[in-house]
Amino acid sequence: MAKLTAFSRLLIALLIVGGVYFAARTFLPQLQGKTDDTTTTTTTPDAGDNSGSASTGNNDAGSGNNTSASSGASFSRQTFSFTPAAPVNGKLKGVVELGATGFNSFIIRVDNAKNWKLEKAEYGASLVYENMTTDQDVKDGLKQYISDMVSYGVGPRDIHFVISSGAKKVAVTDKIIATLAGMKYQVNTVTPEQEGQYALRSVLPSEYSGRAFVVDIGSGNTKISWKNQGQIKALESYGAKYSQNNTSAATVAGDVKAKAAQVPSSLTSTCFIIGGVPFEFAKKVRNGKERYTVLPAPADLKAEGDKQVNGLNIYNSIASATNCKQFVFDWDANFTIGFLLSL
Repeated sequence: MAKLTAFSRLLIALLIVGGVYFAARTFLPQLQGKTDDTTTTTTTPDAGDNSGSASTGNNDAGSGNNTSASSGASFSRQTFSFTPAAPVNGKLKGVVELGATGFNSFIIRVDNAKNWKLEKAEYGASLVYENMTTDQDVKDGLKQYISDMVSYGVGPRDIHFVISSGAKKVAVTDKIIATLAGMKYQVNTVTPEQEGQYALRSVLPSEYSGRAFVVDIGSGNTKISWKNQGQIKALESYGAKYSQNNTSAATVAGDVKAKAAQVPSSLTSTCFIIGGVPFEFAKKVRNGKERYTVLPAPADLKAEGDKQVNGLNIYNSIASATNCKQFVFDWDANFTIGFLLSL
């Protein structure tokens, strides 16, 4: 092959440079566009199945707004920054609850002023409501709870047992009570009114006693309670498993609204709420390990399964009857803790 002249080599070099230049002008903008599409896509933490804006309300104890995400949409999330007083030189006490859906246990540290702090909580599922609990289930479960509490430092005399009012409605519970008695354990049964009173004792801060009410949505029943001239008033309505008894949603909504409407309007700016379904709704939007989570408005919640659908109906009925805009879920409170505080 003949050697290329200097002029020929120059022409070839110019052709290569020109080809690279035109290729860059043609394809680089497309590549840049794809890159921009990728880098502008952002992700947000999963906050459950909620969408829209959660209701906001007055929070004199401190509030702020965070942004959470649900199904690709964001909504304004209110926070509740109240901090309860910590116990001073408190004593450990424990309680085992037999509820409508299983055994739960709680260990608290409480002082003489009834200031308390949750030290340990365990939740179990013994299928009490479905009549599938055996005597051996009861014995094994209670022995385990007692052993764990004693190991934690709770004295045997400071361990108590409570049968919830919802569980008491189930026929198999009588057999469970008899089994406990045979094990030489004293069992405390509570009425719905007492359960509502205990719930209020555990969840309602003294700073809010004159401007808030309390709701406990359980599987077997719902308790609505408030303070009236120093006395605790508690009313019972349907629980979140009402569909198992073929009770219509309209019947439940009507009864819940009638009960909730009795709460004085001066107490409806804030509602402290506990129970299984509120727990599931709060779990969708909780920020870290916060003690209090403000629930989204009923319209901003998506229920999954019959229990949540039923619970949302109850929640919506209470919100509608009271016009309350701030429902605060307490992650530590439970009516059985209120029982301990009443001793």
